Amino acid sequence: MAEDGPAREPARRPGGRTARVRRRILEAAAELIARDGIGGLRYDQVAELAEVNKTSVYRNWPDRTTLVADALAEFGATAAPLHDSGDLDADLVDYLEALAAATASPQGRAMLTVVASARENPELRAVVDEVYDRRLATLRERLQTAVERGELPETDLSFLGEMLTGPVQLFVSRGARTFTRADAHQVSAIVLAGVRATR
Repeated sequence: MAEDGPAREPARRPGGRTARVRRRILEAAAELIARDGIGGLRYDQVAELAEVNKTSVYRNWPDRTTLVADALAEFGATAAPLHDSGDLDADLVDYLEALAAATASPQGRAMLTVVASARENPELRAVVDEVYDRRLATLRERLQTAVERGELPETDLSFLGEMLTGPVQLFVSRGARTFTRADAHQVSAIVLAGVRATR
């Protein structure tokens, strides 16, 4: 296989040109998965969309499942940040709105595509589970802080996290209309009111 760049270029150097190339490739892969599904993912199309030589894709991801996994892991690590402003209700509204936007993005649609395909592929299933687990872990930490501050009663935080994020996933996957900030307010208000009422 021919090389398309200097052989001495470090493969995993943080920052610099290599990191930018990797990021473009991962973003391109996610966009193509969203458009064509995993079965339609072709390295030449990834390279063309990322504006790199095809050997750059093969060199970093000789296995297509690994490319899919890395594209989704990259997305899951940066999508929908959750902040602590001291106001739980406001923080959750911001988070749910950001989560909806991330899920509706090309990378988010790619994730939904992979979720549908992961039942037949244990490696992809593990990636999907890891991305969702990371997201819920961040949410659980914020909810635990709210419990410690007395904003919420003691409850099953994993279940509460699923109750908050589930409507967003369902709403976006149906695609009937855009999930709005008003929707985020309503979801957060109803779920938190239910938790507080069952204290």
